[in-house]
Amino acid sequence: MKTAPAFWWQPGLSLRAALLAPAALVYGAIAGRRMLARPVYESRLPVVCIGNFTVGGTGKTPFALRLAALLQAGGHRPVFLLRGYGGRERGPLRVDPDHHTSGQVGDEAFLLARAAPTIVAADRAAGARLAETLDADLILMDDGFQNPALHKDLTFALVDAAVGTGNGFVLPAGPLRAPLGSQILRADALVVVGEGDRADPVIHRAARRALPVLRARIEPEDTRRFEGLPVLAYAGIGRPEKFFDTLRRLGADLRETRSFADHHAFREDEARDLITRAEAAGLQLVTTAKDMARIEASDGEIFHWLAKESDVLRVTLAVEPEDRLQQLVADALRRRAFRA
Repeated sequence: MKTAPAFWWQPGLSLRAALLAPAALVYGAIAGRRMLARPVYESRLPVVCIGNFTVGGTGKTPFALRLAALLQAGGHRPVFLLRGYGGRERGPLRVDPDHHTSGQVGDEAFLLARAAPTIVAADRAAGARLAETLDADLILMDDGFQNPALHKDLTFALVDAAVGTGNGFVLPAGPLRAPLGSQILRADALVVVGEGDRADPVIHRAARRALPVLRARIEPEDTRRFEGLPVLAYAGIGRPEKFFDTLRRLGADLRETRSFADHHAFREDEARDLITRAEAAGLQLVTTAKDMARIEASDGEIFHWLAKESDVLRVTLAVEPEDRLQQLVADALRRRAFRA
């Protein structure tokens, strides 16, 4: 997606949102009806979905990785299923990081494939059928919350505490993918990521439905490495400013920042410009794990050079209470086994 317009995240009705409101009503009605449609396919494997209410990043991939690690520690064999946003392959296919490129399967797929078998498929039902042929006992679906094609046994809806649902309007007037009321009906648990009070209206809606509410925070793996380091930070993610703010909190001397659209495919001239700027000013290039996945999977010597010159701010996601998260999954698997 392109960079989200600033007015999406500003509270209240702006002039641009008002002008787009009629289109949003039409889009919202269609999206809401689609979300409430009956699933086309129910996999023989339990499906746990990790989604969010809005466009842009809320920490779905770190959450998926953390959940996969907990499941693996408990003896489960999860397989990731995702659309492969940013890639041109429609699938279904199993990701091979040694042979596929981010242009084929998207950047998230590369990160997930390092942790567990990963399938990209525009048709989620077809992707689930492929997952059934692997040595797996459940599917972790990264995104696809609004997609009704595949039956979900448990759905976690993530919301960023710093921005919530933005101005509260549906695309294109705001960042919501469908009316919030329709989405809440399809959520089984709410995960509030980060600090802030902008998610409070969503929390109150979840409370009225008696949904479990978990708290999560994204934590850097190394809190000392960037302290005092003069940095040129660049990112092509949903909200690059979150990445820049994290570096500042870690004590990095952030001299320059470059923001690109989410899932941005870096061009050779952009890679060359980043390297040249950093060298000329004596700055360390720093980027995100998702951006590095795209860069490392790009063809051309300039991208190999950019990858070598760039450091990565690696993060993990901590969920509280973690035992509650594990219990929610265990309960869903037990319900599924009882139905079977």
